[in-house]
Amino acid sequence: MDAGQGVGLGFGETHFGAAQLGDRRRTKRLVDTANRILEHPQGTLPDKLRSPAALKGLYRLVDGPTVTHESVLRPHLERTRQRMREHPGVVLTIHDTTELDYTDITTLQAIGQIGNGSHRGYLCHNSLAVDPRTREVFGLANQILFCRPNVAEGETRADRRERATRESRLWKRGSEAIGSAPPGHLWVDVCDRGGDLLEYLDHKDASSQAYVVRSKHDRWVEIERDGQPVRCKLHGLARSLPELGRRSIETSTHPGKPARTVSVAMASAAVTLLPPVQARGEYRGVPLRTWVIHVREIDPPAGVEPVEWILLSSVSAANFEQACERADWYACRWIIEEYHKAKKTGCNIEDLQFTSEERLEPVIALLSVAALSLLQLRSASRQEDAQTRPAVEIMPKVHVAVLSGWRFGRVRMELTVHEFFYALARLGGHQNRRHDHPPGWIVLWRGWVKLQCMADGATAIGFTRCG
Repeated sequence: MDAGQGVGLGFGETHFGAAQLGDRRRTKRLVDTANRILEHPQGTLPDKLRSPAALKGLYRLVDGPTVTHESVLRPHLERTRQRMREHPGVVLTIHDTTELDYTDITTLQAIGQIGNGSHRGYLCHNSLAVDPRTREVFGLANQILFCRPNVAEGETRADRRERATRESRLWKRGSEAIGSAPPGHLWVDVCDRGGDLLEYLDHKDASSQAYVVRSKHDRWVEIERDGQPVRCKLHGLARSLPELGRRSIETSTHPGKPARTVSVAMASAAVTLLPPVQARGEYRGVPLRTWVIHVREIDPPAGVEPVEWILLSSVSAANFEQACERADWYACRWIIEEYHKAKKTGCNIEDLQFTSEERLEPVIALLSVAALSLLQLRSASRQEDAQTRPAVEIMPKVHVAVLSGWRFGRVRMELTVHEFFYALARLGGHQNRRHDHPPGWIVLWRGWVKLQCMADGATAIGFTRCG
C-alpha cells in the first residue's frame, strides 16, 4: 500500500471504489463518505460528516441489504492481500482481538458479553499486514466481528471443543481466511499469548505456514541432548538455555510506562511440543517441531518489571542473528495495539449509535479502514523517499499551502513529505528536538485534526494560493 493513498489523495476510491453493493450509486456514496470521514475522523458521525445531506446519505446507505460488514470491507481486504502477494520481502500478519463496547445501545440483540460479563459488544479479531523492515502497515488482511454466544449450563469439555462458536477458533479462522503465501514468499503470523493455542499452532504446522507466537502455556516439550530426547517443561527450559549474545531493543509505550531502551540476552533451541493427554481444541495430536526463543532483560532498573519474552517460532532460530530477527518480528506486534487505539481514540468507533447490527456493522468496517489512515500518517513520514518526494503528490494542495504558511510564515508548495509531516507533528504538539523520538501516529493525528479545520477555513474564504 502506498502510504500516501492511505492519508491523502483518493482515499475513498482506493479502498472502497471496487465495493460491490448492488448499485454503483451506493459505491459512490461509500467513497464520498470515506473521504469525508478521513477529513474529520474524530467524534460522532455528525462530527465526522458535517453536511446534513452527507449524514443522511450514510444512513440511507446502511439501510440497504447489500451493504454489510463483508461487502464494505472486501475491496480493502483484497487490496491488502494483493499488496502482500506483490511484496518481495517478509510480510507479517499480526493477529489480535479487541473489544468494541456497545452496552448502551439496548436495541442490539445479537451482540454478546464482553469484559467481565457486565458489558455487551463485539470481539473484533483483526489481522494486520505489516512490512517488518519499514513497519509500514499494508492494511487489514482480515477482520472478524465475533459475538460471544450464550452457552448452555453443563457444557462438557467435549461439547466445548466441538462447538462451532468457540472463541478460541478466532486465531485459526483469521489465519485460514488469509491463506498461504505464494511460492517464494514468506508470510509470518505474529501473535501475543492469546494465540498460544495448540489448535492454532497445529493448523499452522499442518499448512506449512510460518508463525511467531509468545508462549502463555508452560507445555511439556522434548529437546535433544547428547543424542537422546529429554522431556521437560518449556518455560524452565527457555530460561536455562545458554546465552547466544546480547543486544538492545526498544520497548513499547504502555499506559504509565514510557518507552525505554533495554539490554537483553538472547537464547534459542529447537524443541518438540508434545500433545497433551487431555485434548483441548481440535488438532491432529502429533508432536510439533518448533523453535523457542528466550529474550531476557539484563539488570533492569529497580521497581521496573523486567522484559521477558518466551517465543515459539516455526522459522529457524539456530543462531544469534536468526533469534534476533524473530524477536524483531514479534516486536512489531505492538503496531496492532496502536491500531486498536486509532479505532477507539482516533475514530471513536465505540461512539456509534445505530440501533441494529445490520446498520452498525458496515460502519465498523468503514471506520476500521479509516483508522488505518492514522497509522499511515506515521508510515508516510518514515518512507525512504520522504526527504525528496514532494508532499503535494500525496496531500491536497490546500493542506500543503496552509501547513507551510503556519509553520514557515509563507506558502511553500515545494515542501517535501518529510518537511510536511514534521510540520504536522509540530502542529500536534511535537517539539521536533534532536533528542525527541520520531513523531508517532497520535501526535500526527492531533496535528491532522487541527489541519483539517485550518484547511476548511482556508477553503471557505476562497484561498487559492496553491501554485
